Amino acid sequence: MSGDKRDELTHFDAAGAARMVPIGPKPEAARGATATARVVMQPTTLARIEAGELGKGDVLGVARLAAIMATKTTAGAIPLCHPVRVTAVDVHFSLEPAAVAIRVTVEAVDRTGPEMEAMHAAGIAALTIYDMCKSVDREMRIEQIALVEKWGGKSGHFVRGESPTPP
Repeated sequence: MSGDKRDELTHFDAAGAARMVPIGPKPEAARGATATARVVMQPTTLARIEAGELGKGDVLGVARLAAIMATKTTAGAIPLCHPVRVTAVDVHFSLEPAAVAIRVTVEAVDRTGPEMEAMHAAGIAALTIYDMCKSVDREMRIEQIALVEKWGGKSGHFVRGESPTPP
């Protein structure tokens, strides 16, 4: 894809200085993104989460709220990220034999997409689960934070593992 606009590092100017990408001329559009993460843990830790037997409260309920709140703070946490007008956030947890899988979908209407909001939210949900369970499981680990889908805007629809749609 050499020479393809997608190969450019747009957060740097011609002199190599960091910059916020200009999005003013872009049209507003409905856009969305889905990101995932996993928190791997001991099966006994997962059983305690399911049973509500951790003294800090509803782990997944708190992690859901943390993810939703994270979408609203992404631009403040990531230096060159634009604030995005988020219109919906869906946070879903799947319990695996020794992990909590996190899936966050963020929808927005703006000049740029909510990919960073979705990944930030998935990461913050994972960190919240870790924080609430660390006293009983020091071996936990967070892994596989990834954008798995995005849609809307000029760059088209992207699904991880599929060829990118040409603009």
